[in-house]
Order: sequence, then C-alpha cells, then structure tokens
Amino acid sequence: MIAIVGYAAIVVALGAAGRLAYDGLASMRDGDNAGALRRDVAVMLGGAAVAMLALEVAIVSHDFSIEYVALHSATTTPLIFLLAGAWAALEGSIVLWGLVLAGFAYVASRRVDMGDGLGAGAMGIIGLVAVFWFGMMATVANPFRLCTEVVSGVCQASAWLPIGAAVAPLEGLGPNPLLQNNLLMAIHPPMLYLGYVGLTVPYAFAMAALLRGDQGTVWLERTHRWSVISWTFLTFGIVLGAWWSYEVLGWGGYWAWDPVENAAFLPWLVATAFIHSAIVQRRRGMLQAWNLILVIAAFALTIFGTFLTRSGTIFSVHSFTQSAVGPALLGFLGIVIIASMTVFAMRSHLVASSPRLESLASREGAFLVNNLLLTLFAFTVLIGTMYPLLIEALSSRDVSVGRPFFDRATMPIAFALLLAMGIGPITPYRLARAGIVWGRIRTPVIFGLFGGAGTVLLGVSAIGVVVAVMLATFVIAVLVNHYRQRVATRVNAGEALLPAMAGVLRREPGYWGGQISHLGVALVVVGIAASTGLAERTEVRLEVGEAAVFEGYCIVYDGPFRRNEPNRVVDGADIRLLTADCARPIALLQPRVNQYPNAAQAVATPAVKKGWRQDVYLTIVAGSSRSIVLDVFVFPLMWVLWTGGLITVLGGLWAFAGVRFRPSDQSRSEVPPLVSESSGAE
Repeated sequence: MIAIVGYAAIVVALGAAGRLAYDGLASMRDGDNAGALRRDVAVMLGGAAVAMLALEVAIVSHDFSIEYVALHSATTTPLIFLLAGAWAALEGSIVLWGLVLAGFAYVASRRVDMGDGLGAGAMGIIGLVAVFWFGMMATVANPFRLCTEVVSGVCQASAWLPIGAAVAPLEGLGPNPLLQNNLLMAIHPPMLYLGYVGLTVPYAFAMAALLRGDQGTVWLERTHRWSVISWTFLTFGIVLGAWWSYEVLGWGGYWAWDPVENAAFLPWLVATAFIHSAIVQRRRGMLQAWNLILVIAAFALTIFGTFLTRSGTIFSVHSFTQSAVGPALLGFLGIVIIASMTVFAMRSHLVASSPRLESLASREGAFLVNNLLLTLFAFTVLIGTMYPLLIEALSSRDVSVGRPFFDRATMPIAFALLLAMGIGPITPYRLARAGIVWGRIRTPVIFGLFGGAGTVLLGVSAIGVVVAVMLATFVIAVLVNHYRQRVATRVNAGEALLPAMAGVLRREPGYWGGQISHLGVALVVVGIAASTGLAERTEVRLEVGEAAVFEGYCIVYDGPFRRNEPNRVVDGADIRLLTADCARPIALLQPRVNQYPNAAQAVATPAVKKGWRQDVYLTIVAGSSRSIVLDVFVFPLMWVLWTGGLITVLGGLWAFAGVRFRPSDQSRSEVPPLVSESSGAE
C-alpha cells in the first residue's frame, strides 16, 4: 500500500509539472495566469512531499517488500540513519531533488511577481526541469519498485509498477557503511541539494527573459536572493563534506580532489562568478551576455555533478550504482546545454549591446578580473576531472589526474583571486586613480608584509604558506580598515560606538555579507595552506604498552577493545596522547575499525585530538591482539579552516537575510546587491 501511495504521488507531481510547464510558457507573454500557476506548483509540491513521506514511512517501518528499502536499510540501522536513508542512494536522492525543486518553485511562485509574464515564463522553465526529475522517478529511478524474487535473503528482482504480489526478505542489507558512520550524513547531502537545486531559479528566470526578448536587469533583481541563498547552501554543503571526510574516512585529509568533490566545487565557482558579475550589470548595465552564460553554466554544472555522483561513471566514495539513470542524466545535460545556447544565440543581438568597460582600472575591471580568474579556476578543475574519463572513453586506457596536478595548477589562481578580493571592494567605479587606490590599500599592504615576515620568523619556510598568510592578512586588513572608517564616520556624526558598529552592518547587508564571506575565504586559504604545507605524517608500529614520540607528542598503545553495537562491530585501540616526555597526559584517543553486516570491507574511523595550534590525527592501518600499526598526522591550524568555512556561510546568510523580496518590481529594483554599489564610492 505504501508503494502504491508513493508511486501515485510521483505520477501526480509529474502531471502537475507538465501542467506547470504548459501554463507557464503559454502565459509568458501576458502573464495573466498566476492563479493557475500557483495551483500547479502547489499540486507538484504536494505530490513530491507525499512521495518523500511514503518513502520515509516505508524505511522506518521496515517494509522490505519495496526493493529500495530492502537494499538500503535494515532493522538494526539507527533511526537517524534510517531517515537519512531516504536520500542515501540513487532513487531516494532523486526524490529529494524533486522535493527541493518543488519547494523552491512554491516559494518562488509566492514571492516573485508573475504579472508581466517573466515570472510565468520562469515557472514554465521550472516545470520543464521538474518534468525530467519526476519523469525519472516514474521510470528508470522508481524508488517504489516491489521486490518479486529473494535469493539468499537478498532482493534479486523487482517489478517496475508497485502493483501485484511481492515478496520481502527477512532483513535488509543496510545502508552503505560510509553513510551510517557519522551524523553529518544526515545533513551534508540535503545542504548540497539545496544549493544545487536552488540554482534552477535564476536559470529559469534567465531563460524566460531570453525567450521573451527582455533587456535590462529585471530577471537579475528578482533572482538575486535565490542566487545568494543557493550559493550559501552550496558553500555549507561543501564545508560539511570536507568535515565529514576529515572525521569519517580516515585517509588523513578533508579534500582529495575526488571527481565528485570537484563536481560540487565547479558550480560553486561559477555561481560565485555570477553573483559578482551580476553586481556590475545591475550597477552599470555591463556584462549582460556574460551573466547569462554564467547562469546557464552554473545550472548545467549541477546536472553534471549529479551525473558524476549518481551515474556510476567514475569510481568515487560518492558513487554507489550503475543504472539507466546515467544515460538519462547525460541526455538531459546535453538538452539543457544545446537548448540554452540556442536560445542565447537567437537573442544575442539583444544582450550584446551593453555599455563597454571604460577602464580596467576600476571596480568593474576588478570584477571582470575576478570573473576571469574564477572561470579559469573552474575550467582547470573541469579539465583535471574529465581528462581521465575522456582518455578512457577514447583509448580504453586508465589514467589518473591526482592531487599534485590540482594543487600546482590552482594555487597561483587562488593567490591571484585573494589579491583581487582585497583590491576590488575598495576600487572606485568607472576610473580608479592610482593615488586613490594606493591610499586605500597602503596600510593593508603593510599589514600583509608584516604577516608574511612574521610567518617566516616563526620558522615557516614553505613559500606557499608564507604567500597565503601574506595575502590573507592583506584581505582581512582591507576589510577591517574599511569597516573602521565607516564606523568612525557614524561616530563622528554623533552616534554611539556600538550602535554605529551594528548600523554599518545593517545599512548595507549585501555588501557586508560579501565582505564577511571574503573574511571567511581568507581564513580558509590560511587553513588549507597550513594544514597541507606544514602537515607531518608518520607510521608507527606499537606493542601493547609501547610508546613512540612524534612532533612533540608521546603516543602510548594501551591495548585493543571490541564493542558490539546494534548495527556494527567496533574494533578499536586505546591510545594515550602525552607530552613529548611521556609524563603529562593530553587525551585518550580511540581510533577504530567498524564492521557492518553485509559489508565486505570494514570502515576505518580516525580519532582526532583538536587543538588551537594543531590537530593530532590517528587512524588504524593494521592490528592484532598484541600490536597495532597507526598512521599519525599532525595538522596545524585546522580550526582556522573550519572557522573560515562557517564565517563564509554566515556572510551569505547575512546578505540573504538583509535583502528583502520585492515581488512588485517591474524595472530596476532597489534591492541592495551582494556587494554594495555605494561602498568605496568614487
């Protein structure tokens, strides 16, 4: 019964999506069908919500007659991972995608004006996108297939339609071990999906504007908030993914340039470029064509990322299956790119007549440089990610592009971006005279040089770390100096200090949200540079009671332990961490290896002693009742990395919360941009 209800809900959502596409595109010229559009969206959201609820009920109630439940849950799985199991595998993750898309469409239909046809056209485009996702749920990615044959306790065959006789194994196989090993699994994928799917809204408005032949910035004004919140969710998802990798996978790091990590990073880079270049178009009317290309690319890259994650095309910790979904996603990606670029080409004469850049030495020029660097960064990552797949497809040879390539290729771009990040916000529009710019950056440059010199005096010889600290200090000093000046202006006008400090942030939330994010990115760069350039690693073999000294720490092996938990068997080691003289205890660490039922390979989980100066990271390589082999890592300043990531997210939230929807705007909106147009004025 649950399967019938769930599948029927998908069919209802699919029908509503088709109706939304028809009503929206038919009303794109006159926009006189807002009521019908809102009804279509509400029905689509209802169907998506019922489908997800049915899937959750089936999983929690252990209805193993449904193939998805039998293959991806078990009675011993803890409740939180049962709930997360609804999106932990292919079909369920597509249900989540459809629910998030319907949710965004619902909010957009209530918040964005559809009276002039632009909003109606955008809803039509969203409807077309939704037809694909719900169509996949109804066909090749049906999460409610009934199990029809059980062999050795495992569901081996299933029926596409959830009608007819079904058999159920006595126990399910359980989730992928990696996906029930840490609470972050319940948060990381939904955050990424909110970021991925949210980019559909600006894409839909951009395509509607092109189809209508609209010029100007109306579509940018109406989607500004959607772009910011999607970027913020995507940022949060990436940060949580890095944290999950660090805390769970046990390989000794947080970012491996894994193809699917890159697939999340690519739309983030392009969306970042789009948010910045949109400011120029809204302020000066420039970069119209470029913004359309960026928003198309950002949306296409979300489809590309889903293809890499869920198609099974690549071997990755994130890829779990091979099915007909891969070709479907690839076909949809091709349709999106071809159709979007065709419409763009047909309307190119309308968007190619924007004002020209008066001088590269201006804030517009700084934004353009920023955009080019972000695009180059994205292109470099894309080439490194796709090169092995292309070579394998063309020649059947297996090649790999590893971390050394990405580190060497992207480090100069990252440093150039930091420099642009510091100079851009304080550069005047139209024309920036050298004397004015130098006056604004002179003090921050001095601070940056002192930061680099201080790093060298502390004994750091890695040039990458020194440059990263120097540039990050410069960026932070620019931000602090500018904020101090703005506060001083209000204080000199008679305002008290604390209200002045709060007032500056509240008066221009878009600008200061962007600057807070810049602060976070600067800290992230320092954290990455320190934790990679200054990290130390060794492998130690210890008998019970033995000690080893490494990087100022004494590591003592007290012995093994075993715990039987409801969903796994835990084999671990009690490791005492002491000062270098082995006299004063610091912490008791318990790295472990978890063995899950029906999983051929155990999952190693590290133990981490976090500190302000550095983290000590232990993971088990091998062991017996008398001895153990440990990988020992010392990562400096990891807290800077995590703090910077969260500050970046907070900056996006501040910008989002401070900018209100203006549903009635028919022309240029007064919504403040992510980076203020008045700050750092000429």
